[in-house]
Amino acid sequence: MIDKKSVKQFLMSLQDRICNELSDIDGQSFLEESWEREAGGGGRTRVIENGNVIEKGGVNFSHVMGEQLPASATQHRPELAGRNFEAMGVSLVIHPKNPMVPTSHMNVRFFIAEKPGEDPVWWFGGGFDLTPYYGFEEDCRHWHQIAYDACQPFGEGVYEEFKNWCDDYFFIKHRNEPRGVGGLFFDDLNRWDFDTCFRFMQAVGNAYLDAYTPIVKRRKDMPYSDKQVAFQHYRRGRYVEFNLVYDRGTLFGLQTGGRTESILMSMPAKVSWVYNWHPEEDTEEHRLYSDFLQPRNWIEN
Repeated sequence: MIDKKSVKQFLMSLQDRICNELSDIDGQSFLEESWEREAGGGGRTRVIENGNVIEKGGVNFSHVMGEQLPASATQHRPELAGRNFEAMGVSLVIHPKNPMVPTSHMNVRFFIAEKPGEDPVWWFGGGFDLTPYYGFEEDCRHWHQIAYDACQPFGEGVYEEFKNWCDDYFFIKHRNEPRGVGGLFFDDLNRWDFDTCFRFMQAVGNAYLDAYTPIVKRRKDMPYSDKQVAFQHYRRGRYVEFNLVYDRGTLFGLQTGGRTESILMSMPAKVSWVYNWHPEEDTEEHRLYSDFLQPRNWIEN
């Protein structure tokens, strides 16, 4: 049985837990704004800015509904045309102040489209990915180990499949480079029964804090220079380019008349573009490109 109420309860609880733990690390609380969508539904946007650790972060819960899906949803799924829909999820992006701390993104969501007299079409989606500015093998291996552990109860090869999907999805085609070191990405997930798919989405959502907070605690007090901040701002430009050009969630939100402030809360506060810049050989900036921004196996054998 499809249990939309339990999905919504989990998502709202997940938003609470993530905000509480990140607030404890930062020492500053998230500001909350509840909103309603004229076409149906609404959400809770929580944002932290100019914190002690987090320069800008947002953790959103949304539950929207409507009578007709946008072109971004029906283009590859013509069977959805003419159906009403509900979409709910938690989406977050954390941009830390210290360039030694990576940016992180996590999203888990549920979608259902219904039409009288026909079976509902539903699926889960989500994942999490890491975008370091300065590479640390320990951090990347930890991040992927937590992702691997979350997938293990659901069968052999699940981590590998969704890890590869993440590498492919978070690839900036016009730059010919990955956005970061990946993690997990899945969409249109209904291969198992509803309960199993829901458990998988929960496993991924619950794994995020275990994956990210140890990295933040390890790196947040490391010293850094103005030059390293400048590189952080330069690399954040790639983040903006991906979100505005390719990200499905951004496109879906804008095309369904979502709340623009909440959709674009993922944008960093400070970012720069430098014409035709390239890192110098044998620098930490160059090592990010050569050793980290390459699809690779991060799991210890």
